[in-house]
Amino acid sequence: MSGFDLTSGFIALLMGFIPALIWLVFWLFEDQRRPEPRHMVIRTFLLGMLAVAIVLPLEKWAVDLGIPVSFQLFFIWAAIEEVVKLVLALFFVLRHTAVDEPIDIPIYMISIALGFAALENTLFLLTPISDGRLIESIVTGNLRFIGASLIHVLSSAIIGGALAFAYYREQWDKIWFGAVGVILAISLHAVFNFLIITTGASNILTVFLGVWVGIIFLLLALERVKAVRRPAWWEKTFMRN
Repeated sequence: MSGFDLTSGFIALLMGFIPALIWLVFWLFEDQRRPEPRHMVIRTFLLGMLAVAIVLPLEKWAVDLGIPVSFQLFFIWAAIEEVVKLVLALFFVLRHTAVDEPIDIPIYMISIALGFAALENTLFLLTPISDGRLIESIVTGNLRFIGASLIHVLSSAIIGGALAFAYYREQWDKIWFGAVGVILAISLHAVFNFLIITTGASNILTVFLGVWVGIIFLLLALERVKAVRRPAWWEKTFMRN
């Protein structure tokens, strides 16, 4: 065991952040017509990293309660992660004036998810890299690039998409749509985590394939979000000179 050093930390940082940044650039292309301010994207990404610091002690607390390693625990962990990301987004991003069209909401939710995934991946890779298991780290990093990072994207985007479809609706509709999105996101995230732990190594790519199918549906859903238009009453109420 070589132990942790600055070199190991730097390698883990690169392997954790570079994939997340690649995905971030990819998803930002979904909002090319009216791109988001760079400082807002950076803020949201950093909030995702902050979410990790909030989530880890809460997840440890769930374990300390004596909940066995089961689907119930994975559901609780997923709920903690998705709720913390959403709360941070609601308080520090989604009420900003930069969020001025429906597609902005899933874009920012994806950004916060990728910030979370970047730091989570870095922490996950620290041990094998510090132990000198570079090949294992490369394999692990690639697998997390393929699947684990995208489950964060998919889950948060489900919530963002639900809120986006309710963008021009009444407040209660927004709450209802958001609640459904949160439940779906938590359920999907929990199922993924459960399958990752319980599925044999030979079938792990099948689990990741399911995530990729979800990403395809997400891309289609984002096209629908882009097509959401202001109703006539919105124009009359909010767009008067």
